[in-house]
Amino acid sequence: MQKINLQEKLELFSDLWSPKIVGELNGQHLKLVKIKGEFVWHRHEHEDELFLVIQGEITIQLRDRDVQLHEGEFFIVPRGVEHNPMARKEAQVLLLEPSSTLNTGDNPNERTVECPERL
Repeated sequence: MQKINLQEKLELFSDLWSPKIVGELNGQHLKLVKIKGEFVWHRHEHEDELFLVIQGEITIQLRDRDVQLHEGEFFIVPRGVEHNPMARKEAQVLLLEPSSTLNTGDNPNERTVECPERL
């Protein structure tokens, strides 16, 4: 057991759209990710996904609306809901999702990270 400093962990990497595992609890992964630009439209059929903005601003595009998130705000995308995260400028995000969750969900592509690095 040890405390985790998110800022220290964020300083360990610079790559975008590549989530890093920083903790686990009850079958869930806590992942840090840096994002900029648009990701890909996808859904997670069996998993909810929480996006908590640590730094910057992001938009979670849904088919019927956009959800704007600022530092300190989070949004939970329910399982089965198609979404596309994006950020105009680089943003830092904490994800909370089941350990089985693939970052690109039902849309595997060149941004898929099958085995996220542990920091």
